[in-house]
Amino acid sequence: MVSSSKRTPLSFVVHGVVLLLVIMWTIPTAGLFVSSIRDKDQLSVSGWWTALSTSEQRLVARGNLPETQVQEGDVFVIRGNLLEKASAKVSRFGSSSLKPEAFEVGTVAELKRGQTLQVMENGDYIFSSPTEWKGSRGKRIFYTAQIPPRFTLDNYREVLSTEGLGQSFINSLTVTIPATIIPILVAAFAAYALAWMRFPGRALLLAAVVGLLVVPLQMSLIPLLKSYNLIGEFFGVGSKTYVGVWLAHTGFGLPLAIYLLRNYIAGLPAEIIESARVDGASDFDIFRKIILPLSFPALASFAIFQFLWVWNDLLIAMVFLGNNAEHLVLTGQLRELLGSRGGNWEILTASAFITIIVPLCVFFSLQRYLVRGLLAGSVK
Repeated sequence: MVSSSKRTPLSFVVHGVVLLLVIMWTIPTAGLFVSSIRDKDQLSVSGWWTALSTSEQRLVARGNLPETQVQEGDVFVIRGNLLEKASAKVSRFGSSSLKPEAFEVGTVAELKRGQTLQVMENGDYIFSSPTEWKGSRGKRIFYTAQIPPRFTLDNYREVLSTEGLGQSFINSLTVTIPATIIPILVAAFAAYALAWMRFPGRALLLAAVVGLLVVPLQMSLIPLLKSYNLIGEFFGVGSKTYVGVWLAHTGFGLPLAIYLLRNYIAGLPAEIIESARVDGASDFDIFRKIILPLSFPALASFAIFQFLWVWNDLLIAMVFLGNNAEHLVLTGQLRELLGSRGGNWEILTASAFITIIVPLCVFFSLQRYLVRGLLAGSVK
């Protein structure tokens, strides 16, 4: 007799595929987070997987101003240090952009008119000249340094304060929270009616809900916007308001919400419903005291889908809210940054991680209900 706990080869394949998918999703997310907290200079020259190792960077700095020079014997000397961190080390240096690594540290490099430059491993440099230094700017020094890993939250401070991401974050929450709660409330009432209340045309309504699941969003967006504008003109309400985007997301999310909740509620034990009716409970009391508490897995399951969809949406938000800074959501702000700050990786990575951190928290807090809600009503 074969033990029921013995795993088949198919189960190993399934677990392997699931593990592979988890790794494929986790590695880019981890890389995005690591990149968002790295120093911008290190991020521009090396990948995130080298974040814990020392990186080699070619840098340029200006020496101190000529007014800081001191006379030592027959020469005029300017001293200073190139490095911000004491743990960094200079390996080579140069005085020209054509030969930035011409000299090893400690070497006295000959410059023009008898001038010399010496750079030490700890970043100390000495300019010397037989004549007094002239000019309003310091001399340029090109050097190659071994920079230790550096992590910072400056990237997040910059995007939240100066790039307008803080306001966009609030705008996204303003759009997403009501657009998640409203369809859940409406769909819960509709699902209970379709599952346990007897009335003419119930089967046709259920078929219509299933049919609406396959209606493309893009096909109905323009008629919906025209209808909303006409209603707004009739009541004297502007079109660029949060109400419009809430109603749009509610309309597009209701079919899936009603379908999921109806399947779950229909699978609840009929004895509980009948006993409550025998005890004199009304449909509203049954819905409020019995159906809602027992349907929490299905409600949480749809909440995950609706929240992720609305939070990551750009099309509906741009159509109903426009492109002004006052109402711009996170996805729209991130698109703007791709156009204006496309070369600043530290800005883009921090902005992107701020965009995904809230959906990740929502998913992991409710994920234990996801499978239960999706499989509701599929097995009797």
